Amino acid sequence: MITRLVDLWIRRSWRPDPAALAQWEGLRPAVVVTGGSEGLGFEIARQFARRGRDVVLVARRQEVLEAAASVIRREFSTVVLALPLDVTSPDAAQKLEAVLREHGFYADVLVNNAGMGLSGAYIDEPGERIAALVDLNTRAVSLLIRHFLPGMCVRGHGGVLNIASLGGYTPGPYQAAYYASKAYVISLTEAVAWEVRGRGVRVAVFAPGPISTEFHTRMGAESALYRWLIPAPGPSLMASSAVRWFEWGRTVITPGVVAPIAAIAMRLLPHPILVPIIGWLLKPRDLLRNAGRKSSGR
Repeated sequence: MITRLVDLWIRRSWRPDPAALAQWEGLRPAVVVTGGSEGLGFEIARQFARRGRDVVLVARRQEVLEAAASVIRREFSTVVLALPLDVTSPDAAQKLEAVLREHGFYADVLVNNAGMGLSGAYIDEPGERIAALVDLNTRAVSLLIRHFLPGMCVRGHGGVLNIASLGGYTPGPYQAAYYASKAYVISLTEAVAWEVRGRGVRVAVFAPGPISTEFHTRMGAESALYRWLIPAPGPSLMASSAVRWFEWGRTVITPGVVAPIAAIAMRLLPHPILVPIIGWLLKPRDLLRNAGRKSSGR
């Protein structure tokens, strides 16, 4: 019921154009989830499949991707496609759309979940790693939205769910590029959501705190203090919150009780106070130990 009422509101300015709509005749709507082979992306795909939606999982590692698709197929009576694709390739959006059409689908909902992180001092990171992060976390997200959102507006249905982080509300010493990339995603989402308001589409960003996945280990952040001090809920719970609030029309989704309070606090606290706190939380413990040895003369 809530979703239907939201649909009426967000379509308040939409008017059908039969000539434009003809290009999708005979095609079925699908939910496209980038980085959908594991972790939060996989759980978001499961949430949409649970609702009877056909799902397309996109990731680079084919074996992991096929295994994830098999799990969802066994659980739910829905179509699940596994598409091995590097979303940072120049023609990724065109390739994705071509495969969708080949299988009789179009992108009704786009979930931009694929992303990477880096942990450690910015000046110690290889330039190519920083470039790869910016390319995946910001450029690919921007171009996929630009490619698929216009069609959603013509159809007056569907939308985009971007995955960011609570860290997007503050500079993040020792995860500087990652935090900056998520600030970009939050800002882009809110601006685009305003531009397309009333045209029938949902444009939202999910900005959670730490989640219990392999993401922190892969970015080399497991020794940082925030991993010890801040509880990390499971991806299934977070995915349920993300999809539910997306359906209910919220633009910025900060799940739970603590995250919304933290988001407000990070917006209100002056950076001279906030940034040292964040830096203390994000600084890897080996760097802390080295600093301690230097200060003690050992």
